[in-house]
Amino acid sequence: MKRLLTLTALGTILAVSSANAAGFHLREQSSAAQGNAYAGATAGAENISYAYFNAAGITRQKGTNFNFGGTYIIPKAEMKNVQDSTGTYNADSHNIVHAAIAPNMAISHQLNEKAYIALALNVPFGMITKYDAGWAGNKHGVTSKITAVTVTPMAAYKVTDKLSIGAGLQIQYIKAKLTQGFAKGHKDTSTVEGDAVDLGWQIGSMYEFNDQTRFGMAYRSHVQHKIKGDLTTPNPAYNGDIYAHLTTPAMFSMGFYHDINEKWSVMAEYQRVFWSSFRDLYINYKNGKPVSATREKWRDTNFYAIGASYQIDNQWKWRLGLAYDQAAARLQHRTPRIPDSDRLWYSTGLNYQYNEKLSFDLAYTYIYAHKAHLDTARTGNGGQDVTADYKNSVQLVGVSLNYKF
Repeated sequence: MKRLLTLTALGTILAVSSANAAGFHLREQSSAAQGNAYAGATAGAENISYAYFNAAGITRQKGTNFNFGGTYIIPKAEMKNVQDSTGTYNADSHNIVHAAIAPNMAISHQLNEKAYIALALNVPFGMITKYDAGWAGNKHGVTSKITAVTVTPMAAYKVTDKLSIGAGLQIQYIKAKLTQGFAKGHKDTSTVEGDAVDLGWQIGSMYEFNDQTRFGMAYRSHVQHKIKGDLTTPNPAYNGDIYAHLTTPAMFSMGFYHDINEKWSVMAEYQRVFWSSFRDLYINYKNGKPVSATREKWRDTNFYAIGASYQIDNQWKWRLGLAYDQAAARLQHRTPRIPDSDRLWYSTGLNYQYNEKLSFDLAYTYIYAHKAHLDTARTGNGGQDVTADYKNSVQLVGVSLNYKF
């Protein structure tokens, strides 16, 4: 039975951003921050979209503010030198990861001189991966579809003229549809579908040394999901209700922002993502009978970014950024669902201030992922032994609208 379903089931959702951010994290929550490759995102607070990174920054948004935007994610993942356990080379694949749109929205309101509230809607995880149904490693996975939506009510308080604190509640919904080959060499597939709603939290602080310089710290808790769903196979004897436990990681970040003069600003960011909480994935029938067990053993990862902005005139601002993002899955734990590797971010963006109330942000990012080698025999998860080489990259186009009431 374990051979039947090595569906890393919700491990399959972890392939969603193989060339985007480490593991299955989507950073695309602010077009303004994207322009700087998310450098200084924890301290930026240039508009309300930055609240996703640090709730304390809401105190910089006077009155009532609204942001709406989205990012078009255009990934490219090529798989070459595909070889199975018999030594037979199989067809290459050039379209494994599919394009997607990640929307985001936030609104904030100033209650008084010290207290602020906000509500954010984000898609922190989500994308589509798809192999040919009859590929050599089809029992490790064929199609993975994931949608994760997080609603975050937040509040912030200005403790002093310099220090602000903030907190929020993560209400996270996940839905997944996963397929894999039912038998080696055949195109029949098994399907797992499931969803869950679970809670987490976040806290943050921001210290403004003066009008030109500020520093922020933030922590987002892990979210423990118990995903419930159905297993459907060509053999009805295996069909039934299933559940799986999946923990999305906690994150700690620090950001710095400084205005050098009226034209130039610089910023930097560090983030630690605690992926080591994702060690094993167990899938069971509703009665507790095991379906599969998969070792993941991911490592904690680091994200580093530096950026600069140039105020061209009263209406236009130009942004630049460079970042390095560490992979969560190493060679011995890399699966076809998650061809993860280290990546470099190159970003630029523009802000256009139409008038005192309305502004727009546009950002473009190119992400180069280091080449990744796959050898399923190293993972210890059984199933087909397959080796392959991956070459991944992704382009991001972000746009957003900001309005002050």
